[in-house]
Amino acid sequence: MKIEQNRIDDLNLELTLVVTGEDYADNRKKRVNDYRKKAEIKGFRKGMVPMGLVEKIYGQQARVDAVNDVIAESLNNFINENNLRVLGEPLPSEDTPHNDWAADGEFTFKFDIALNPEISFELSKDDEVTYYTITVTAEAKEEMKNNLLKQYGSLEEGEAAKEEDFIIVDFEQGDMKVEGTYVAVRNVAEAARASFVGVKAGDVLDVNVNEAFENETDRSSMLKVNKDELANLDPMFKMTVKNVKTFVNAPLTEETFEKIFGVKTEAEFDAKIEEKIRAEYAQEADFRFGKDAKDYLLAKADVKVAENFLKRWVYVINEGKFSMEDIEKDWEFFIADYKWQMVRGYLMNKYNVKVEEADLLASAKGFAAYQFAMYGMNNVPEEQLEAFAKNILSQEEQGRRILDKVEDDKTFDAVREVVTLKKKKISVEKFRELK
Repeated sequence: MKIEQNRIDDLNLELTLVVTGEDYADNRKKRVNDYRKKAEIKGFRKGMVPMGLVEKIYGQQARVDAVNDVIAESLNNFINENNLRVLGEPLPSEDTPHNDWAADGEFTFKFDIALNPEISFELSKDDEVTYYTITVTAEAKEEMKNNLLKQYGSLEEGEAAKEEDFIIVDFEQGDMKVEGTYVAVRNVAEAARASFVGVKAGDVLDVNVNEAFENETDRSSMLKVNKDELANLDPMFKMTVKNVKTFVNAPLTEETFEKIFGVKTEAEFDAKIEEKIRAEYAQEADFRFGKDAKDYLLAKADVKVAENFLKRWVYVINEGKFSMEDIEKDWEFFIADYKWQMVRGYLMNKYNVKVEEADLLASAKGFAAYQFAMYGMNNVPEEQLEAFAKNILSQEEQGRRILDKVEDDKTFDAVREVVTLKKKKISVEKFRELK
């Protein structure tokens, strides 16, 4: 076996492999004998097929397989012996020579190999990353207070309908009558909404349902007909208002304070609101710090990647699932993530960052609690939360996301201890305008 190396640049090299008959002869002979033992050809007992016939049928395939074995072993040995940090796997060069497999002889192959760069950089207190402290204002506390009271509020009888109210109506058209339909005033098309605002129980309106309820799914549900029946309906209906339902905030009572935060007085309730806002702002600030720190670290590491090779490799390993156009379209995000994984791995090794099962479970539980909270479930039992978290971790894609997040968080925690945090106060409005 003869291997010639052509170094294209620091990250790319081309290998030319010349495989002689001596390199694969024994392997080829063994493969032909294996074919003979397994061959089932009419007129011959299994294992007794004449070698000449076996050669004729299987000789070329045995040659191809034997040569491929030599190539795979040689490439692997070359990579290990030279301590190469290979990106992906070697790929056949686009100008690899044509080989005639019909007879034994010498075969020549070319392979492209790309290398991952060696990452090395130092961090110190001279490195500064901005950390934002978001100011908690009286307006923010009042807004959260109102939102919480609204979240725990209830629908009650109202007088004149407002934009945030519901009305219960009957729709009539000839013999067709639909009773007790709930209509959210805010969901009425803007052009028709003014005629719904201010209606009271007993009011009767002529309504063009096509204009008032533009969404066909909502309209069919409201009129209790199949969607495909809508086209045949006259859109003009008489609408009779039966009731107005207005959403009333939960009262400022001990029962409400107890239900939301487990406290008894309004002062304690307000303190919990401020605590909740600070926790949310801190979470947002930490997320922003992670983004800024990642950008800073990537710029400092200045990672160079053999991008042309990487695009080819991504295309090959996905076996046609993505076109090169698809890969190019998402390349900016892919390459940034690829570089970050290398930088993160370097930092985790440098600062001895370890991820334990407990870290993953805690993160998954936090994600589970957030999902439950979106549905107004803020006091989920611990055993239910843990079971949900374990289910998240058992799912390959979700589990990978949790692992990535934990690795990011622990890496940023380590970086925080080394660099200087340039603390900056900012309003929540300005903070959310940051790009």
